[in-house]
Amino acid sequence: MTNPIIFIIDSLFSLYILAVLLRFLLQWSNADFYNPISQFLVKITHPPLKLLRRFIPAIGKIDTSSLVLALLLQITADFTILVLKGVMISFAALLILSFTQLVSLFFNIFIFAIFARAILSWIDPASYNSATSILYSLTEPVLNLCRRIIPDLGGIDLSPLAALLLLQVAKMLVIPPLQQFSSLIG
Repeated sequence: MTNPIIFIIDSLFSLYILAVLLRFLLQWSNADFYNPISQFLVKITHPPLKLLRRFIPAIGKIDTSSLVLALLLQITADFTILVLKGVMISFAALLILSFTQLVSLFFNIFIFAIFARAILSWIDPASYNSATSILYSLTEPVLNLCRRIIPDLGGIDLSPLAALLLLQVAKMLVIPPLQQFSSLIG
């Protein structure tokens, strides 16, 4: 009976953490605040962030309260799931495990967003809707960085391919050491 409960807890927490991180990333990338998707993310994440912002100020363009909320939610989810599985680990190991999962989620958000943007550009490059606008806002900083490195190849944009490769390599270099560190502490 614990497997369905774990599944539900993991799913609900994961979806809300994703919403919080997307809100953070869209705010960071200056996405259109009036976009319906942005408005949805703002409305569902506003109550806890309003409370946290009383105690945690933003640092420049970085909404630290969103990051703290995501980490607190991830810690709560991981702790609850581990308790239901009958596993106990130290708080330091739990903190590193949760941080590792958030870093992995950051990489995955960019990987899937770039992949979705590339697919959309092949299917209907001239279309415009709220999801496409969000994808462009989110991925443009990463793709612009790759465009500076890769020369123009006569109208073929290889920056999504380069970005996907770089993000996957970065994920392979960052996540395993964090996981090992977590297992050493726990």
